[in-house]
Amino acid sequence: MGDKSFGMDSAVIAQYAQDIKSITELGVQVAIVIGGGNIYRGMNEAETGIERAHGDYMGMLATVMNALAVQNALEKIGVDTRVQSAIPMSSVCEPYIRRRAMRHMEKGRIVIFAAGTGNPYFTTDTAAALRAAEMGCNALFKGTSVDGVYDADPKKVKTASRYDSLSFNRVLADDLKVMDASAVALCRDNNIPIVVFNIRQPGNLAEVLAGRGTATIVQNEE
Repeated sequence: MGDKSFGMDSAVIAQYAQDIKSITELGVQVAIVIGGGNIYRGMNEAETGIERAHGDYMGMLATVMNALAVQNALEKIGVDTRVQSAIPMSSVCEPYIRRRAMRHMEKGRIVIFAAGTGNPYFTTDTAAALRAAEMGCNALFKGTSVDGVYDADPKKVKTASRYDSLSFNRVLADDLKVMDASAVALCRDNNIPIVVFNIRQPGNLAEVLAGRGTATIVQNEE
């Protein structure tokens, strides 16, 4: 949503598309999981009277809208994509089928996974970790508004210190809020490193992927 308080910013989406295209040109196979918080946050709405499961389903639908927006931006610049939704809606995208998604990636297409896991009470973080495990991904890159994991909120605490690397167990023990605990545990158990970086900085995705950018890597202890 960029600097807006709600909705989508076409310039931001276009920047993300260019960044994603730049790494596909390096031969990297890419799958994307997109949230829907810019449109709807089910957990927060549950506090205002909407039943949690009902709100979560509404949030899943918001992720489909974002997935279609990113697909449109990517295809405008010549990147072949497929959107797969955990909630079947064949009129607008494919249903999530693991082997079909893997085939798309093998053919150089970007697969955008929408609708989370298709289940309420599970966040987009968990969906990202689940899809990373199912696709056999080498790493999960979590794009945020900060350049890594800090010991306090760097937007509120000027003396917050950034970690270059962390273990999964440290993240869970210290409750560092990198991702939901279930997502962190899933990545730990499947030995999938989590790379936390600032996606709002143009070109940063390729830099981090090449090992030059600033990021925090969460991985199993050696």
